[in-house]
Amino acid sequence: MTKKELAAMYHSRGCNCCQSVVLAFADDLGLDKEMVQKMGEAFGAGMGGMQGTCGALSGALMLAGIKNSDGSVESPKTKGSTYKIAKAMHARFREEAGSTICKELKGIDTGKVLMPCPACIDLAVELAEEMLSE
Repeated sequence: MTKKELAAMYHSRGCNCCQSVVLAFADDLGLDKEMVQKMGEAFGAGMGGMQGTCGALSGALMLAGIKNSDGSVESPKTKGSTYKIAKAMHARFREEAGSTICKELKGIDTGKVLMPCPACIDLAVELAEEMLSE
């Protein structure tokens, strides 16, 4: 199964967009799926249902941290480089989707859907695959 197919499967089971993206990579990255489920739960529907930052994008950014962070609690040194990756992913998502805001992507105020959740998830998975392969 491809990462996009895995993410779609998780989404169809009721996982939010963030959870779906991160869960698609969990086995390859050695992530505990229950912990991923818990960590991503507040990021659905634009961060806790507030229609802010897209959950799928949030999931891809979590994966950027997992890949790039040195994991040091005492003296982290990778924050700047992780932010650089995150900014690039954010910019590309915005360019391709037309926004990074859930409310705008879904067309809540305008009635014009820029990108539905399944397509946002696909795009976030693509960005994560590219970032993880670098």
